Amino acid sequence: MILDGKAPTGRIEESWDKHRFELKLVNPANKRKYKVLVVGTGLAGASAAASLGELGYNVEAFCYQDSPRRAHSIAAQGGINAAKNYPNDGDSIYRLFYDTIKGGDFRAREADVWRLAQVSNNIIDQCVAQGVPFARDYAGYLDTRSFGGAQVSRTFYARGQTGQQLLLGAYTALSRQIKAGSVKLFPRTEMLDLVVVDGEAKGITVRDLVTGEIRTHVGDAVVLATGGYVNVFYLSTNAMGCSVTAIWKAAKKGAYFANPCFTQIHPTCIPQAGDYQSKLTLMSESLRNDGRVWVPKKKEDCNKPPNEIGEDDRDYYLERKYPTFGNLAPRDISSRAAKEACDDGRGVGPGGRGVYLDFAASIKRLGENVIRERYGNLFEMYERITDEDGYKQPMRIYPAPHYSMGGLWVDYNLMSNIPGLFVLGEANFSVHGANRLGASALMQGLADGYFVIPYTIGGYLAAAKPGKVKPDHAECLKSIADVQETEKKLLGVNGKRTVTEFMRELGSLMWNNVGMGRSEASLTEAIQKIPAIREEFWKNVKVSGGGMETNQQLENAGRTADFFEFSELLARDALHRNESCGGHFREEYQYPDGEAKRDDANFCYVAAWELKGAGQEPELHKEPLKFENVHLAVRSYK
Repeated sequence: MILDGKAPTGRIEESWDKHRFELKLVNPANKRKYKVLVVGTGLAGASAAASLGELGYNVEAFCYQDSPRRAHSIAAQGGINAAKNYPNDGDSIYRLFYDTIKGGDFRAREADVWRLAQVSNNIIDQCVAQGVPFARDYAGYLDTRSFGGAQVSRTFYARGQTGQQLLLGAYTALSRQIKAGSVKLFPRTEMLDLVVVDGEAKGITVRDLVTGEIRTHVGDAVVLATGGYVNVFYLSTNAMGCSVTAIWKAAKKGAYFANPCFTQIHPTCIPQAGDYQSKLTLMSESLRNDGRVWVPKKKEDCNKPPNEIGEDDRDYYLERKYPTFGNLAPRDISSRAAKEACDDGRGVGPGGRGVYLDFAASIKRLGENVIRERYGNLFEMYERITDEDGYKQPMRIYPAPHYSMGGLWVDYNLMSNIPGLFVLGEANFSVHGANRLGASALMQGLADGYFVIPYTIGGYLAAAKPGKVKPDHAECLKSIADVQETEKKLLGVNGKRTVTEFMRELGSLMWNNVGMGRSEASLTEAIQKIPAIREEFWKNVKVSGGGMETNQQLENAGRTADFFEFSELLARDALHRNESCGGHFREEYQYPDGEAKRDDANFCYVAAWELKGAGQEPELHKEPLKFENVHLAVRSYK
């Protein structure tokens, strides 16, 4: 099937404004008749629920945490992009659009990316009005800094806590709607199934994580804003609770899964310390504004204290290989360059899996107080974890799984191929292509929630009859029964291995075979081995306790079961895409200098997979990508 993204035609500068005008509206009195279910309360979910509640819709919001404030959006540190051009350094909406298309290696839909760039400025105004404490310069104006993949300073920030501060702003707006009664919040509640009636999304089945109760909530539309899936690698920068479950359940009900192989490896993370570590810690990309990345030129120097290695014996490899962008080369390129240096035997720290991030030159030029003001909480976090002072010696960093560019397929209205199912933020595939530029995740989440979904969901609801489905509908009862059956099956295995053991085994296989470097051989091996580990899981997993109680082993077992199914699709997608682009680096497809080699003639499309049921291979659907405003070109940052 050739998919239609319903992107508007005509001049791209007018596309979003024209599309908004053409969307059908729901009048204020009628909005009160509709109920919208919003799953996830991070930046995309909280902003969407608050905005839809403000408009007058009845909203039910769900999160598995005890508070929306604990959503993983708080972990975003460095900043949020916008084309305000306050520094007067040449930025514009078009340049942000261009940088994002290029940064994603020409694998995103142009119209979606233009809209993102256009509304970026509104986001900053919205957040300032909410009281988000963005950094300001000496004169009181909002300050900006640079991020990878851009030659302008367009990233607004709040020290190293930008995600947390933006989430508090969205949470404040959400709390106001909860108090007003337009939003009803369901914390400690996990979505375990999507209810589809007559081909439309009309509800979700959830488990109360405190009591164990399984029940169905029905509405007139469902909005998924549940984040990404890189915990499929087990060790990642994501919170331990981040999973693929919500969007995978939607995929099993017919929603197409787009570009699952597009995962991002972040170059600036604290290296793994041991085999039994549970997650990795991100060090913001903003640190590369003032920190210089290097490794020793000579292998024999790797065990020396870094301050004893002279300038002439250091390889500032990003500055050497990419002189135009230097230490602010995009994440995929910077990650592969770090791996290349370590594979060459010049890595530092335990196991030789680390490179240095050095602030000595910046401290000498600016003073330690300036660096503390910009990044103090990040240095403090680094010292707590490593017991090393980043002001006195270089930090050690290494790439780690961080973000999902793939997700459920959506059209320009952010609606999946299932009518009534909308997908926001990291849970959809839409704007980042094969590689997300730094500081664009927060931009997408808030753009989708504050400025896109309030318009596009109205276009769907205007033609929908409110209250069509009741909780006692046959599909609701069947969904509850299916969830209960899966729970019963997990509790009934009573094997000898823990859920964590299985997740660690799967993650190790995925990282080694489907991680930074992929090949036909490694991907084929992963596809062959995953079913065997999955079969062992269902025969030998040990889930203690019962279903009608708080049971985190049961929660994790369900998420792990979904990762086992999803991981095979991820590997299949990576095997089918015989090219290298962005974070998807196939070792067979590279230029002589090691850069990614795209194949625009054969793979310039979105790969959207339709699940066909147990034992059947998924079917591939394609959405061709057209580039009329940015010409396809070999991506270069040299």
